[in-house]
Amino acid sequence: MAARTRRLTAAAAALGLLALTGCGAADMTQQASPYAAVQDARTVTLSVQSWVGAQANVAVARYLLEHELDYRVDTVQVDEVPAWDALSQGRVDALLEDWGHPEQEQRYVREKRTVTHGGDLGVTGHIGWFVPKYFADAHPDVTDWRNLDKYAAQLRTAESGGKGQLLDGSPSYVTNDKALVENLDLDYKVVFAGSEAAQITQIRQFAKERKPFLTYWYKPQWLFEKVPMTEVKLPAYKEGCDADPEKVACAYPHTPLRKYLNTGFAEKGGKAAAFLKNFRWTTEQQNEVALMIADQKLSPEAAAEKWVRANESTWRAWLPK
Repeated sequence: MAARTRRLTAAAAALGLLALTGCGAADMTQQASPYAAVQDARTVTLSVQSWVGAQANVAVARYLLEHELDYRVDTVQVDEVPAWDALSQGRVDALLEDWGHPEQEQRYVREKRTVTHGGDLGVTGHIGWFVPKYFADAHPDVTDWRNLDKYAAQLRTAESGGKGQLLDGSPSYVTNDKALVENLDLDYKVVFAGSEAAQITQIRQFAKERKPFLTYWYKPQWLFEKVPMTEVKLPAYKEGCDADPEKVACAYPHTPLRKYLNTGFAEKGGKAAAFLKNFRWTTEQQNEVALMIADQKLSPEAAAEKWVRANESTWRAWLPK
């Protein structure tokens, strides 16, 4: 959601594991987990972001750590950038879904060496601008950014004033959208829904009423199964085109999502560290668990248990030998 260039920093309604809100809930990095940095103890503290795909990762990892490897697991909700500080300082042991933060990686992985790569998650993330499929089917040229102004009047809302609305999630996201609107000279205004959950609610209401909308959104995300959307083609992404946040005028990249571990935990975390390094699943598998949590309203633990029962051949390979 380049950081989730989505470089994010996606308000909380508790659902057992944590809030099902947008990618950027309240910063809780100062919370001290009772399990973090505990030496010679079978404990693990996982950082969890507030978007539901990240919650799905943590739910399944937590369930297996507790039920198969006999660890106690704590979770701490932390925004994306502060999570790196917490990881470096040992307040959390592992971050299971990072969308790419080159500055933090340089500082903590290469220079301080307090954070260690934990391997790929197996999921590739991509952010983009999307319109509902029913609108794209009726107006095929809307999928080219150069034609967006033609539809600005149809995409106006009370919040966007005289301009078309580009719906974003939380103000705590660090997206490129404001710069893109300005640098592409588009007649649009970025309007923040406030959280992932609020953005989903708005998108589903638009879809229910068959209204057109333009939204910042990302893959993987279970909502595509409920509200089919078509991506708007922005100017092609090229390496470095997003280096200056003020001058961005290109699409978001496709980002292989990665895991990171506190270096001390990576070296001395025993079977828990080995398991988290091995943890790797597909976009479809993540979406399956996310859909159970967010749409079917299962608790994260119940969703994880249901998935684990049905997918032993997948997770058994993650357990350390």
